[in-house]
Amino acid sequence: MELGSFSVSLTVKDLEASRAFYAKLGFVEVHGEESQGWLILRNDQCTIGLFQGMFDKNILTFNPGWNQEGETLGEFADIRELQKHLKAEGLTLIKEPDESGSGPDSLTLVD
Repeated sequence: MELGSFSVSLTVKDLEASRAFYAKLGFVEVHGEESQGWLILRNDQCTIGLFQGMFDKNILTFNPGWNQEGETLGEFADIRELQKHLKAEGLTLIKEPDESGSGPDSLTLVD
């Protein structure tokens, strides 16, 4: 099973303190809106999201069809097939793609 581009979204208490911590590890801001309480950071192929006041728990996001830069791949596993498989395995998805859609999308689940 190919899960595609992966990121972990971390629930943080202090967005600026978390940004400073991850900057020491070499992460740089690539997207986000600090005034809205979220930032996306990257270090090479590792992507994390920092979210203050948006989620109760850390979440996992998979993006089949996209590379780590969010660019569409030429060939990729259909996320809707992955969605069916994960649900059949008994996993609860907290964000799902539209089953009638097509092309790249994402899904999110909690460990």
